[in-house]
Order: sequence, then C-alpha cells, then structure tokens
Amino acid sequence: MHLLSELDRIQPTAVLIEGPADATPEIRHLVHRKTRPPVAILSFTAELPVRTALWPLAEYSPEYQAMKWAADHRAEASFIDLPSSVMIALQEKRDLARKQRPALGDVPTAEEPDEQTEPLSLEEREELFSDHQHGSLYDQIAKLAGEDDYEMYWERSYEHNLNPDAYREAILAFSEQMRALTEEQEKIHATVEYAYNAVREAYMCRKIQDAIQQGHQPDRILVICGAYHAAALRTSVHIMTDEEMKTLPQRPTRLTLMPYSYYRLSSMSGYGAGNQAPYYYELMWQQMKSGALDELPHLYLSSVARHLRQSGTHRSTAEVIEAVRMARSLAALHHGSAPVLRDLRDAAQTLLGHGDLAVVAESLAHINVGTSIGHLAEGVSQTPIQDDLNRLFKELKLGKYKTTVATDLVLDLRENRRVRTEASAYLDLNRSFLLHRLQLLGIRFAQLKSSGQEQASWAEQWVLQWSPEAEIQVVESTLLGETVEVAAAYVLQQKLEACTTIAEASRLIVTACECGMVTQLENARQTLQRLAVDNQDVIQIASAAKGLSTIIQYGDIRRVQTEPLVPLLEQLFMRACLFLTDNSQCKDEVAAEMMSAIHELNTISLDHGEAVDESLWLHELQQLMSRDDLNAKLSGFACSLLMERNVLEASQASAEVSRRLSPGVPAELGAGWFEGLSQRNRYMLLSRISLWEQLSDYIDALEQDDFVRALVFLRRAFSTFAPHEKNMIAELLGEIWGVHAEQVAEVLTEELKAEETKMIDDLNDFDFDDF
Repeated sequence: MHLLSELDRIQPTAVLIEGPADATPEIRHLVHRKTRPPVAILSFTAELPVRTALWPLAEYSPEYQAMKWAADHRAEASFIDLPSSVMIALQEKRDLARKQRPALGDVPTAEEPDEQTEPLSLEEREELFSDHQHGSLYDQIAKLAGEDDYEMYWERSYEHNLNPDAYREAILAFSEQMRALTEEQEKIHATVEYAYNAVREAYMCRKIQDAIQQGHQPDRILVICGAYHAAALRTSVHIMTDEEMKTLPQRPTRLTLMPYSYYRLSSMSGYGAGNQAPYYYELMWQQMKSGALDELPHLYLSSVARHLRQSGTHRSTAEVIEAVRMARSLAALHHGSAPVLRDLRDAAQTLLGHGDLAVVAESLAHINVGTSIGHLAEGVSQTPIQDDLNRLFKELKLGKYKTTVATDLVLDLRENRRVRTEASAYLDLNRSFLLHRLQLLGIRFAQLKSSGQEQASWAEQWVLQWSPEAEIQVVESTLLGETVEVAAAYVLQQKLEACTTIAEASRLIVTACECGMVTQLENARQTLQRLAVDNQDVIQIASAAKGLSTIIQYGDIRRVQTEPLVPLLEQLFMRACLFLTDNSQCKDEVAAEMMSAIHELNTISLDHGEAVDESLWLHELQQLMSRDDLNAKLSGFACSLLMERNVLEASQASAEVSRRLSPGVPAELGAGWFEGLSQRNRYMLLSRISLWEQLSDYIDALEQDDFVRALVFLRRAFSTFAPHEKNMIAELLGEIWGVHAEQVAEVLTEELKAEETKMIDDLNDFDFDDF
C-alpha cells in the first residue's frame, strides 16, 4: 500500500523495477488479465549443465503491483537489473569464490535500525558482520531490535507505519546507514557479495540514465528496488560504461514464466527467496488496501479457530476475542502500533491451543502459508516442451490433475472396446506412457503405487500432484528435447550408453516398454545381449531374465512386439543354468539372494516352458540338490522345488532327507539344509511325518555345541512359518514325542523371555569357526 500511494502521488511515466532486464518483454504476460499470482520468472542456461535463476512474484509483491499500476496508467514498465545471462554467470563466479573462501553472509536489503538502539561501536559492528556462523545479518538486525526474526522487525517497524511519506523516508535513511556499515566492513574483509551488488547497482544506474535520455523526467521516474540499493540508485554512485558492460561474463540463457505456489514461496519449503507466511502477508496487504488493518488480528485468529473447528477442535468466540486482546497487548510490549505475525501466533498458541503448539500448528501453517498456486494464460511464454506437455495433458484429459492436491488415478491398460475411436480405446495406456516418461525425466508429478497384482500386468495406480518444482523440471528438460517423447528418448539412450550390468540393461528394457519407446527398446535389447555374453553372475542373470519374462508375458497389453526378446530370454536362461552350481558355492550371506534368483528362474521355466530348456533346468536343480560341496541351504531349496514339481519320487525324497539329516552330519549343514527345504511347499512338508521323525532324531543326536549351531538355522527356518502351520508342527511333534499336541503348541508359541531372546540373537552374530 505504501508503494501504491507513492505511485498515485508521483504519477510516473516510467516504472523501473529491480529484475532481469531481458525479462522486460514478459511484463505484458505478467499483467495479463488471466494471470493469477503467485507466478515466477525462470531463467535457465541454454546448455548443460543447467543453471537456473528464479524471481517469484506474489500478489502483494511491490514489483507485481508496480507492473499492474503501470499497465493501468499507460506508463512504461521495465526491468533494470543485470540480464539473466550475466547474473547466472556472476553467480557461478560467486559460488566458486565462496568455495575458495567463506563468505560473510548475504548483503542485506537494508532497513532502518530501531530508533531506541544505541549506536554500535566499530568493534561491535565488526562482530555483527563477521560472526556469520551465528546467523545471517538479517537475524542480527532482528536481535538488536528485540524481535524474534527479521520479518517481524520489518513488519512492526515499517509495514505498520501508515504515516504519509514516512515509509519512503525511513527506507532511504536505513539504506544509507546499512551501506555505511557494509562499506566499513568491506575495508576489513573484501566480500564477494559487496562486489556483486556494486556491479548490479552500476548497471541499474545506467538503465535509469537511459530512461532519462529517452525523455522521461527524473521526477516522473519511480524505481522499485530492495532497500539496500535505494541510496546508491538515488545518487547514481557509479554508472556502468560501455567498456565495463563488454567485460561482463555471460552464459546463454532462456526465459519463461511459470505458475508458482505459496508453499514454494515460504521458507518452509527450504527455498530462501520467499517469506515464512505468504498467505498471511496477502491478508495483511488486502486489509491495508481496504483501510482495515486494525481488523487483521480478528480475521487471522478467527480463521485459526475456524480451521480448528473443521478439524474437530472447538474454540469459542470468547476465546478468539481474548486471543485478539492478548496479541494487542504483546504488540504494546514491543512498542508496536499493531500485532505482528509472532504476536498473533503466540496468542493463538496460548488461548486457542491452550498453551500447546501442537494443537494449533496445522491451523497456523494453513493460515500462514496457504495453498495458493498461480495460473498463466494458455500459451503464455512457454518453452516447446511446456507447450507439448500442456497439449498432452489436454489430449489425455489430465488437466484436472494439474493441482497441488494429491489425487489418485487408476489406469486400466487394456483396450477399451466399448468406445469408437482408437484414442479413446487406448486412453489409459497413453496416459501410462506419458507418466512413465515424466518419471524417466525426473519430473516429480506422478508416483506409481503398487497395484496389488504380482506382475502388475494391466492395472496401474498413480498419485498425481503438480508443484512449481515440477514446472522447473519440465523447463530444465528443454535442453534434452523439444517434446516429452524426444527428451525421454534422449535420457534413456544416455542411460543405455552408460549401462555396465545386465541387471541395469534389463531394467532399461522394462523402462522402454513402460514408456512405449520402440526404438529404445531395441537398443536396450542389443545392450543387454552384448553385456550378457561374458556374464556368469546368476543373481544378475536371473534379475535380467525376470524383467524380460514380464515383458514377454504382458507386452501385448502395451502393444509392444515381444518376439525379438524371446531368443534373448532363452540365452539368459541357459547361461543361468550353466553357472548355477558354480554360483551355489557361496556363503550364507549370499544364499538368500541366490535363493531368490533360483525361485525366479524356476518361475520362468514354468511360464516359458516352450521357449527355455526346462529339462536342463531340472537337471541342474538335481545337481544342486545332490552335491555335498555346495551351500546346504540352496541344496535344500532345490530339493523342495523338485518335490513341488513331482520330479522326485517318494523314495528318492526320503533317501535325500535321510542322507542330509543323518547322525554325524555337521549342524550347520543339516539344519541349514532343512532351512532351505522349508522355504517352499509347506503343506507337502507338513504331510510327511517321516521328515519330522528324522529331524527329531537328528536334533536328539547332536552334541551340545552342535545343537547351539543348529539352533540358529532352525530358528530362522521356523520364524517364517505362520501360526496355523506351527500348530500343525506341534501336532506332528506331539505324536512323535508321545505328548499332547496342546502342550507342544504351548511351548512352541510361548513368547521367549528377554534373556532367552538376547541369547539366541547373540548366536546370529557368533563366529562358529572359533569352535
């Protein structure tokens, strides 16, 4: 409101705004009648690596209000700060200098110190600037003024000062005093920030001089800038020359506009260009605009109470009135004319939260930050990839999901035969292609959830949520391609070229299939085939084969030609068979992964029996089962698979159990083998009483030390059994031991004592090789 009053008083013909000079053509879009703040100007480099710069604007931002006023009053409006190409290049140099030598903190947007504060001595000033480890200069100013943070200091000292001309005069005085402090500090420490701002001010002074030379009267030019720059621009300390402009570094950049959000604008999001409570300041600005600033405490605290009621916590009108009184009392204690945000928060916590911040925290966040997200007119200053994405959103009817509220979307990838057009028949499939491509590009708009189907064959569940971060990620993808499909294809090809393992190559094949990229699918197939030639790692081979198997089974749903993948699956499966026994000479730490790989390969042999050599697989399983020099757990697991597939006759299975659980077999081999055996086909195991008799006899025959060894493996094995399975075991053991099954069940299901649990847990980490 202070700015609008000044604009109405001066009636400038030129409104010059601190902002990137090359963004001046975007002003017409920013003041477009369909533009709804918050929005932001985004600059990004036209070559890799991508660097960005952002200038966010809220409705109450002085820059935005100045643009609007200029448009309404036919005044010329332009940005006068360094072009974004120069600013990003200087930022890179500044970042490099910071790495080489720690900076002293950001140069402030200076403001007038509290009139009651005693002048600082030179020593105190040096401590204020050099002790940046204890907080920024803004925090130091707030501390000296007796405020909790800088925003509260600014609000109480300046925004609430409604006297005519007082705001402008106070800012100019503050600017001069703060510049004196920073210049004094520059004599002590040559700061990068000081030099950076000096360059900016010299450029802005030149732009002001250009406006005068174009015919604008100096007293009809209004400059909108940060308070720190006000004194320098008023006196034109230095005007940048043509020679100096030629020496400025540059990085080619592009500009675009993007919708923004109050959450992103708030410091809660971890982004420092905003303020803590953008929606609160919008409320304050609206109240000042309507001349009702005194009503802001009522509006704020009643909004908090209303939000509490909506969440199920009732607060009375009397409590709201008392909270308003308390906020005003707190303001008076700070010699303020009205409560600032901190006063209102403290009053809300005390009276509406009954002293508990947790009660009102959510409501305060809702009122302070808000959920507003901006909007731009369609086609306004968009990059090609933004235009393409907006077209796809419209074509695939996803426009309604472009919101900050998370929304579920369930897709059915099967052809819809009840519609007439092909586009409608495959709407969900094409949606899936787009969402997977956005994921590949790192654009955080869609998150895939588990569908509940083991193979996720035709159903997908997504959570969609738009954000300014996603908009930035879209813009950054411009350098990868002008459309979403081209950019995603580029990223996938880069990943393929950098791929070094068959497991990764297999995942990229799945990604290509999910993204509907036929060319990249073939490239990924060739990459996988090349890497598989010399690979002997069964775990990696099984992982790669599993990915291929899923695509071959369900690729037709995604309209992918899977025939070229079948020979590759056959090749991978054969290599896994040939190196199965070699990989099974492993320790227990690797056995779990190997067991998972064997399971995946067994599933492939069942699902693709016509394509893969199933007889070779069964032969290798029998080798793994019968050999004594391999991991016992894996041998037991192989035996279980063969029993499950009815390859072993009952006599063969009985002989193998007898051999593995015979007296004299070391505990880690016998109990470990049983652990592997118990991982599959539980009902078959529970139906064989002879197995449990042999296990019981084997355990009885163990010496004390061997029993301790066996306990680790057996405990691990039985921990995976369900309660009803344990009850069936109890019945079997009760019959074998000649006791009542309920007694056995009570012992088996009884909770272990603390000392027993600790003792058994300790065994898991015990090095039995010390025996």
